[in-house]
Amino acid sequence: MSDILEKAAAALNEKLSGGDFDASAKFAIADLGSIILDASGARVSDDEADVTLSADADTFEQILSGDLNPTGAFMSGKLSVDGDMGIAMKLASVLA
Repeated sequence: MSDILEKAAAALNEKLSGGDFDASAKFAIADLGSIILDASGARVSDDEADVTLSADADTFEQILSGDLNPTGAFMSGKLSVDGDMGIAMKLASVLA
């Protein structure tokens, strides 16, 4: 597994701590792999999810650091969403 994915999962767990995210979402990061987020937290995995958000590593890193708004990334075509858009919007508010 990629160290980048492990560090990203840890950062997502920090952002999600105390959060109210009760669905499942997958971040598919080009050339690296996937991270699943659900009620139990974030982990490196390629499980099925209610929504899949796909981006390159640079875009994902910018979203995670807060330098790029997930909605802005989607609108500019840097982030694609496949699945339940309502869950994607809820996740965006949790990560903001």
